[in-house]
Amino acid sequence: MTTRRTRPAPRPPEGTPPRAELARQARGVLADAVRIAHWAAGTPGPGTATPLAAHALERAATALELSPAQVRAGWDRARLAGLVELHGDTARPGWRLRAWDRDDSAVLRGWVALFDAWSLVHAAPEGIEAGAVAEAVEAVPQVLSLLQLSAGPVTVPALLDLLGQRVAELQEERCEVPLGPGRTAPAAPVGPAGSVPDKAADQAADKATGPARSADLNALLLDWALEGLAAVGALTLGKGHATLTPLGNWAVWVKLEQICVAAQSPAGNIEQSAADMLLGCAGLTPGPARDEYRAWLAARTIGSAVAELLAVARGEDALLRGLAFEALRVVGAPAEPEVRAVLAEPSLRPYALLWLAEYEGNDPDDAQDVLSREEATWLWVDTAAAVADHGETGLLVRHLDSAVQGTVPALLDEVRAVGHPRTVQVLVALAAAHPDPALAKAVRRAAFQVHTGGA
Repeated sequence: MTTRRTRPAPRPPEGTPPRAELARQARGVLADAVRIAHWAAGTPGPGTATPLAAHALERAATALELSPAQVRAGWDRARLAGLVELHGDTARPGWRLRAWDRDDSAVLRGWVALFDAWSLVHAAPEGIEAGAVAEAVEAVPQVLSLLQLSAGPVTVPALLDLLGQRVAELQEERCEVPLGPGRTAPAAPVGPAGSVPDKAADQAADKATGPARSADLNALLLDWALEGLAAVGALTLGKGHATLTPLGNWAVWVKLEQICVAAQSPAGNIEQSAADMLLGCAGLTPGPARDEYRAWLAARTIGSAVAELLAVARGEDALLRGLAFEALRVVGAPAEPEVRAVLAEPSLRPYALLWLAEYEGNDPDDAQDVLSREEATWLWVDTAAAVADHGETGLLVRHLDSAVQGTVPALLDEVRAVGHPRTVQVLVALAAAHPDPALAKAVRRAAFQVHTGGA
């Protein structure tokens, strides 16, 4: 295994306000979005829940005493921050809206989602090629890093110089020649006698016209980026300078922390598939395992990571199924829609119900109450299968105590009826491991009955 050199995650910037104060500021930024989300989620009738619909826009503006433009902007922010979910023509409150007043973490996650989407909140100037806009968006993290390191106002010329350098680096990495706005690489012109102009002259013309136009373009894109970041509350703009807000300062630190986490994987599983990573974590205690999950997740997009974990959970290995949902607990809020979607899958439903119960604030010790008797029994068998495959025989015997039925005969009756595909193997392993001959005999009889389809 390759030894990785790790580095400590950066400390929060000096003077960072307490989390509760940051959440208060985030609530202020999203105040109109929250009002619009509550209005939309509480509006009955098909087609009326979307304020962007013309007939609903006026109703929302009147009810909330906002202009139509404010409603439109607030609605976009509500969707980007996860405050509402659209199901056809109906808007439903998102989990963040339900937790908005009581959960500072939910508020900050919602604001970070808005911060990440700043380029959608503030539309790019018209007439600029998509590639140039994309380069500016890709260069913005360096601009934000400079603002944070400076711990105060930074002049626009300094930010423009940094943006230009980063865009040039990106173009060089892609082997592109910088072109000004609206410029495209022309076909080689033909001279009076059908000859191609001198190459040196053509390069000189590029040098004479390209940089000036690129500087103008970069200045326009920098203004757009700064205005977009200001619109989501990440920075403030003064005359010729910009300054990160406490929220923006904290957000940049969060991003740097994620980069550092991605760079260190204590057990060396960061580059493994989800299944191999989970197997590598099987022998770890909860704390180190969570560190490993975070490192693995930080190196991937959330959508692809969640999809890969759920694909593993659908497999035959019950141990990996349980570990996949442990890793999804580290993902948290972004995994909620996908976890909720698997409630219809019998093999994943008990795990998903427990995940959602804990996610919604239930104590883990009480989360089992959300399971029906049948679901709890199915989960007992699935956990026993994981123990039988990967654990010690003594642990399988002790697993009997976790059954909700309270007695072995009642457990065996319900285990036979639940229809788990591993029931026979679990009962045979339990019978072989249990030291009580009479109980072992009863368990073997139940295994035989399941195997033969008897009563």
